[in-house]
Amino acid sequence: MELLDSHGIKYEAAEHEPVYTSEQAAKVRNESINSGAKSLLLKADDSFALAVLPGGKRLSFKKTKNFLGSKNLRFATPQEVKEIMGCEIGACYPFGKIIGIKTLVDDTLLENDEISFNPGLHDKTIKLKSKDYLSIAGAEISDISE
Repeated sequence: MELLDSHGIKYEAAEHEPVYTSEQAAKVRNESINSGAKSLLLKADDSFALAVLPGGKRLSFKKTKNFLGSKNLRFATPQEVKEIMGCEIGACYPFGKIIGIKTLVDDTLLENDEISFNPGLHDKTIKLKSKDYLSIAGAEISDISE
């Protein structure tokens, strides 16, 4: 939220019951599952990257490995997510630049005028315009979903 505020980005913030899956988040937000930005911390060879895709999509390991040019790719462990992002799995925020890691955004996420995401907490949602998100995310856009 500090990042958004420092760039003068307009957004809506809401509190709700804790959610742990994209399905739960869509239901509590009363929105399409694909307007939710699912953020996945990945370990690519010896570094971390953040993949951001619509809540209803699955990450394509093949496409993501090719895009990153990595031999090995896996999801970060719960402990790695806590150490690197300072939050729990299921609450990752979609801004890797805050913590100095590459952010990849699936191109289908941008089909939404607005996106919603958890800001590092299971019981909060931020909603903003997709174009505003892109303007500050420092993300690379690619086809990384199945």
